Amino acid sequence: MMTDLKSAVPESRVVAANEAEVRADGDFVLYWMVMARRTHHSWALDRAIDWARALGKPLVVLEALRVAYPWASDRFHRFAIDAMADNAKRFAKAGVTHHPYVEPSPGAGSGLLQALAARACVVVTDEFPDFFLPRMLAAAAPRLPVRVEAIDGNGILPLRAAPKPFSHAHHFRRFLQRELRPHLTRAPVGDPLRRLDLPRLDALPAEILQRWPAASDDLLRGTPGSLAALPIDHDVTPVDFRGGPEHGRKVLSSFVDDRLDRYANGRNQPQQDAASGLSPYLHWGFVSPHQVLHDVLTREEWSPERLGEKATGKREGWWGVSANSEAFLEEFITWREVSYNTAFWINGHDQYDSLPAWALSTLKKHAGDPRPHLFSREQLELGHSYDRLWNATQGQLRAEGRIHNYLRILWGKRFLEWTRTPREAVEMMLHINNRWALDGRNPNSASGIFWCMGRYDRAWGPERPVYGTVRYVSSTNTARKVRVGDYIARYEPADAPTRVPG
Repeated sequence: MMTDLKSAVPESRVVAANEAEVRADGDFVLYWMVMARRTHHSWALDRAIDWARALGKPLVVLEALRVAYPWASDRFHRFAIDAMADNAKRFAKAGVTHHPYVEPSPGAGSGLLQALAARACVVVTDEFPDFFLPRMLAAAAPRLPVRVEAIDGNGILPLRAAPKPFSHAHHFRRFLQRELRPHLTRAPVGDPLRRLDLPRLDALPAEILQRWPAASDDLLRGTPGSLAALPIDHDVTPVDFRGGPEHGRKVLSSFVDDRLDRYANGRNQPQQDAASGLSPYLHWGFVSPHQVLHDVLTREEWSPERLGEKATGKREGWWGVSANSEAFLEEFITWREVSYNTAFWINGHDQYDSLPAWALSTLKKHAGDPRPHLFSREQLELGHSYDRLWNATQGQLRAEGRIHNYLRILWGKRFLEWTRTPREAVEMMLHINNRWALDGRNPNSASGIFWCMGRYDRAWGPERPVYGTVRYVSSTNTARKVRVGDYIARYEPADAPTRVPG
């Protein structure tokens, strides 16, 4: 049977997840939408459309949301279901069958993928190197009767373009400057549903819809109380801003039009509101990395001829753009994509023992140092330390599902002092971040946490109690660099203590 396909999707981004073949006599092509929850700038959607065209079949999109994944909550469900609502409208307009399924109880969705795959010609899905997604794909794909392709749309550089993990951003940046050039001119289709001419499927089989009905209108609209019956964490409440690709477009446009011009000097100052705000939308796949890069470079009137000729590994100068865009691309390309490189190559990248040897050594040496002030997980989740600035960072995390990027460093560093061991510090950080942060459970988020413990960094003197030679950050020093008065006033929990406990 046919397994080769003429497609604009680079082969470096296509992975066969099982050994089954394409079945040309199936009823449709199935796109199992997992991480790229959008209808634009998506390599996976492009690949699914290419298969549908080649086989002359309808396209079916399964967009499902489980209830039993770790840290499932009202916050994450609402953010994800916003995307389902956006996608449902776009697919309906294009004549594509879209099945938004929200699991009502643990295990209720079991069998849905298999039932659809039994009628499919081929299954296309998203590759993601973190959280439970690799295990889910590895377990599901061999059980399906047709070819399953996982498509890497994670970054501008394909995951497999780098032959190894990189321990320092400088080394990865130099690699990018050598290898990234040809990938900058290959991007997914901006609007693949525009003028889409595929055969249409009237409806999914009745037995599938009866057992696994589509999400209700109340769920898709966000009707108050619609999440109440789901067995998820209701204490982590939805944020005040919407999820979904339509709102993601607005956030991206607002950043490029209004804040990019002050990014270099303003991104570390909370009161200047110069940060992109894109991290949650990138994590959930509402915004594509290629879309972000395109919009930033278009504003610069950029062309590939402006790239530096030599791979020096330096932060400035290689892109040939303004200082503000250069600073943003350093964060967006170098630091984001080195985190995906780490997640892809290092098993257990989010485990304490994955830290570099020098960090493990110095932390072990100081693991028994006295820690005068220990806090429980509950106290830290509530933002009930004696440090008002730290409490405010936790207050923002609880209220908005995010922390200002510069202050996130301080947030992470203090765990070493307030928990019994370095290992407990990592476990506590990961739990609190992954429970409350909209961009948690992501390589970039995990890398930020592990940077606080020494990853991608070097030893710093003088050697200190508790920290050893891991870089030290304090609220006092942070307040000298960043204006924090308004930030504390806005986010400090009202019931937080304001003095050192005796």
